[in-house]
Amino acid sequence: MTEQPRVSLVNLPNALTVLRLVLVPVFLFALFAGGGHQASFRWLAWSIFAVAAITDRFDGHIARKRGQVTDFGKIADPMADKALTGSALVGLSMLDNLSWWVTIVILVREIGITLLRFAVIRYGVISASPGGKAKTLVQIVAIGLYILPLGPSLHWIAVGFMIAAVALTLVTGIDYLLRAAAMVARSKDTPSSTSGGPTGPAGRNAF
Repeated sequence: MTEQPRVSLVNLPNALTVLRLVLVPVFLFALFAGGGHQASFRWLAWSIFAVAAITDRFDGHIARKRGQVTDFGKIADPMADKALTGSALVGLSMLDNLSWWVTIVILVREIGITLLRFAVIRYGVISASPGGKAKTLVQIVAIGLYILPLGPSLHWIAVGFMIAAVALTLVTGIDYLLRAAAMVARSKDTPSSTSGGPTGPAGRNAF
């Protein structure tokens, strides 16, 4: 039996993930610079956020395409995602640009589902759903719009996207809970099917 070659940790997908983590404090510095409300710094913060968000779009795709999925990437990728969106949401709330309840709802869902995925990994992998991918995209767009120094006449666009983001966050969170419960129930009905654990790599998913 031929042993598959070990994937090096030093690769482009992991480098993009690390770059996203490094950009988080840089983004926060730009967001709060000048008191947090100067247009020039808000545009700078938006640019940094956009670059970081783009790396999230490509690191997982490149890892799967090149066969460079690593355990580090599986763990660091979702951590980087949560660090970026979480820091942006908390920062915007601290600046009184976004209601705290929105930040709390989104963060509780994101952290809760991440912990849930790790908790049920022995039963199988909860794959990313189309709704989860849409949720991630709408969240990024909504946060980006809130970072931009939009005038009152355009602020309603950001509000609309954030309402959609919160709705998708709640709906997909419930969906993951139901899928996890069903997966655990199936595993208990057929215990022999879980003796070897989940097959295949978890990969990098938007969830």
